[in-house]
Amino acid sequence: MPSRAARIAACLLSVSALFSGVVLAEDLQPFEVSYSWIWGGVTVALSTLTLAHRDDDKWTYSSANEPRGLGKLYPMRPKMQSTMRITDQNVQPLSFLATGGGAAHDADVSFDWDAGRATGVYEDAKVDLPLKPGIQDDLSVQIAMLVQMLHGKTPENLSMIDKNTVREYQYRREGQETITTPLGRIDAIIYSSQHPGSPRITRYWCAPSKGYLPMRVEQKRLDSVEWTLEIQSLKH
Repeated sequence: MPSRAARIAACLLSVSALFSGVVLAEDLQPFEVSYSWIWGGVTVALSTLTLAHRDDDKWTYSSANEPRGLGKLYPMRPKMQSTMRITDQNVQPLSFLATGGGAAHDADVSFDWDAGRATGVYEDAKVDLPLKPGIQDDLSVQIAMLVQMLHGKTPENLSMIDKNTVREYQYRREGQETITTPLGRIDAIIYSSQHPGSPRITRYWCAPSKGYLPMRVEQKRLDSVEWTLEIQSLKH
């Protein structure tokens, strides 16, 4: 059975892929947001996500995790970055890079929409896939989810590259709740996502007053909470 530190490490390597947030408005503004990552009731990392404007409709969205407490027992410091095109209509990934997690977890994928193919390496697997409208990477998929929310829609299905395959996720609205955060008491709408057949489900407490930026994210496997992200700060 894996040790406690090993289980923390495995989650640390995947948390960036499972969550990201963005504030979208008519004029998209760069921002930096941080979250405490809680595993087994203990904070094991601080996750920082940054949106930066490059030029025209091109943006970069990056994530980094700095271990805290028991998380420091594991030496890896995984980082991810997605370069994408963001318009009022859609989100289109252009490249995805993951480093700091070891060869078995790193990735370097390019999306050539003119040629209609995604190529590169994802977790030691060679990637060579045809591109279909709506395909996302680990980070851009969450921004695509939020764009739909901001247009008053609940995403029904979103797809993302997973090694040399494409994985589908189903989304639904579950309700609403007012939660207490370091930013104050905030009204949130709860959304969930799940890969069909998977025992895991991820829930997002999204705040309309913050452009649907999640205030909390929770992943459960069956009836057990595996980890939780709680917002700590937001800078524009």
